[in-house]
Amino acid sequence: MSRLTIGLTGGIASGKTLVGDAFVALGVPVLDADQVARDVVAPGEPALALIAEAFGADALAADGTLDRRRMRERVFGNPDELRRLEAITHPAIRRRMRHWRDAQTTPYCMLSVAILVEAPKMRELVDRVLVVDVPVATQMARLTARDTVDETLARQMIAAQASREQRLAAADDVIVNDASVEQTLITVRTLHERYLREIENSR
Repeated sequence: MSRLTIGLTGGIASGKTLVGDAFVALGVPVLDADQVARDVVAPGEPALALIAEAFGADALAADGTLDRRRMRERVFGNPDELRRLEAITHPAIRRRMRHWRDAQTTPYCMLSVAILVEAPKMRELVDRVLVVDVPVATQMARLTARDTVDETLARQMIAAQASREQRLAAADDVIVNDASVEQTLITVRTLHERYLREIENSR
């Protein structure tokens, strides 16, 4: 098992994927909770059967996979339905992430979790929190350009997550990603070297 587990998080359009990929390029194992969330509802997985049982057969597409669009429409703006869905998926996601984390043998590994701050049980899986931070105005600009969404929807998407202030309050380390990609990569490399030094010094 790795000696240190870093929780990587950040608001939508903050550059979390860029940072995660940069750590991977340095040889750090990174597991993305979004991918795990897709894996645990694949056909044949227990969570998918539980979703069909809780939400009805129309939660599934004709081919037996999860009808993601229909489920998004059903839970978006409906906190009770969202909680019901998360009560099924989150324990399965946490189990799979914990199993992956415990199998790692590098000095440290990383769990990339968008809702790390909002989900205390996810937070329990990591030793430190690394936040990728950008101003809200930058998030807005990136969302409207990247996802071609209008300003109203962009604001709703940002508001649906923990606030920038909440993420920064939970952070042990911060990468400010509002300059060039090159600068962000330099910051990642600096942090990587610092983590390795701290692990070595703690032996």
